[in-house]
Amino acid sequence: MKTTFSNVIILLAVLLVMLPAESGCTRDGTIDKANELKPVEVREYQGEKLSSINDFRENSIKGPQHIDIESYRLGVSGLVENPEAYTYDEVINNHQSYEKVVTLDCVEGWSVVILWRGLLVKDLLAVAKPLPDAKVVIFHAYDGYTTSLPLDYIVNNDILIAYKMNDVVLPPERGFPFELVAESKWGYKWIKWITEIELSDDVNYRGYWESKGYSNSADLNEGFFER
Repeated sequence: MKTTFSNVIILLAVLLVMLPAESGCTRDGTIDKANELKPVEVREYQGEKLSSINDFRENSIKGPQHIDIESYRLGVSGLVENPEAYTYDEVINNHQSYEKVVTLDCVEGWSVVILWRGLLVKDLLAVAKPLPDAKVVIFHAYDGYTTSLPLDYIVNNDILIAYKMNDVVLPPERGFPFELVAESKWGYKWIKWITEIELSDDVNYRGYWESKGYSNSADLNEGFFER
């Protein structure tokens, strides 16, 4: 009888020790870290209504790209004094980040208003130091897509290379790791999955859609076909 009673006491003691761990607490009374939940995008910023990430339409040339971030490098090359090859973390952690609301207008007739967070392209270029002959910035994407913009446009405007939208890290279909926020330009200039930023003197360079007749300037206040 005494043995049975002792066994019951021991069993209760074991259960009491185990209960905190089962309820999400550690034995020292602290709370276990909760499982991370899926990020929730913001839909309003400083009183302005924002579009949803899901409002975008898939229109890339080869479908969404999935990039191995461990081997990923963002190159800054061409007519520069200091070519660079940044890891994803180096791009984000070693440069000042900014955020602003910018509307993307697609030639297909739809638009989205998004809060973008990223760094200024001109800050990357300042480190690389463009050579005097550099006139054009050519952006290369993981899927082979390219587009270009005048160096003056990049330097004289606060043009972002974004890694977040609506406070959520870019999903693969939206260009992870980086998308160009080419404000005041038609959507085909908003290149996704950027792998290289090349400085060039080729003012006649034409990217993927531009070589098919789309306007190279891509200004929103003009038509998107070359005249």
